[in-house]
Amino acid sequence: MTPICSKVWGRIFCLVFLAFGFCATANSQFITTSGKQIVTPDGKPLLLKGINLGNWLLPEGYMFKFKTANSPRLIHTVINQLIGEDEARRFWKTYRDNYITQDDIHFLKRAGFNSVRVPFNYRLFVSAEDSTKLEGEGYALLDRVVSWCRQEGLYVILDMHAAPGGQTGDNIDDSWGYPFLFENGESQELTVRIWQKIAGRFHSDPTVVGYDLLNEPIATHFDASYFNPKLEPLYRKIVAGIRAVDKNHIIFLGGAQWNNNFKVFGPPFDSKLAYTFHKYWFEVNQSAIQEYVDFRDKHDVPVWMGESGENTDEWISSYRTLLEQNEIGWCFWPYKKADDLMRRFDKPANRLGRDRCVCRESQNDF
Repeated sequence: MTPICSKVWGRIFCLVFLAFGFCATANSQFITTSGKQIVTPDGKPLLLKGINLGNWLLPEGYMFKFKTANSPRLIHTVINQLIGEDEARRFWKTYRDNYITQDDIHFLKRAGFNSVRVPFNYRLFVSAEDSTKLEGEGYALLDRVVSWCRQEGLYVILDMHAAPGGQTGDNIDDSWGYPFLFENGESQELTVRIWQKIAGRFHSDPTVVGYDLLNEPIATHFDASYFNPKLEPLYRKIVAGIRAVDKNHIIFLGGAQWNNNFKVFGPPFDSKLAYTFHKYWFEVNQSAIQEYVDFRDKHDVPVWMGESGENTDEWISSYRTLLEQNEIGWCFWPYKKADDLMRRFDKPANRLGRDRCVCRESQNDF
């Protein structure tokens, strides 16, 4: 080899070495997976200790103390009927600006949490006039809360609580009472596009741990033999869309039937997957979570308890202890709602600038 060729090859090797070094440095910024554990950029196990920011970017009727208006669209209808569409738009702008603020994020950090899960409605990420256009206030709202969490040193998991067409078929996914997402190609494509845009927005942000693709898919009152085989193929489609723009973050897959059923899953199909279950209202003991521990051990992947709560402090404490004994991270539900849990707020005044009562128990029949 001539001296000139030696110099050329030497430069090529240097460039390749620098490129690999740059990639390793870039990837090392992010929370990732290592076998059964979620780990920090320096490889240390990270036990997620979180709280859900429920009722913010997807309102739920029971959290408003409504009796029949249980889904976001029905709640919006109630507000429109009470104060008209123009005032309702101002109300929701004020609501989203104030329900979760930087003070809340600061409070959660001081309370000892290290992460938050942010449930959202897909409708905030598309145009109200044309749902194929990926325009909406949701992007800026996520930017803002992620920025606050970055300042406080809290990690973020983004959760599509309501997907196009509906993944659950119940009030919580703002659907028409049926999981149309699994039968409608347009809804599936829109779901992929929204996740792809969100992932592209946060692909380089280490504050974000990852993406919880579909909250509580396929309610128990639908035919599991028909719907369950459709879940993992849809997950594969969404993951492929995300990986086209973001190879850095963890992707969380929830089981069927309110996130409880992991039998729908085959072997992991991506190197950065974690599997998330929700479990409410049960007798706290090892047998209650053993199937998820077994799944973790069999497939050598992390599992995460993404939702539970709505119970006594004693019950939550015992469940948290059980999870930590099994090295499973947790995220309880919710951070706040009317008259309950971590932070309380008073019911609003009886009048909204006109003779319409919205809070007296005798007339609050929405």
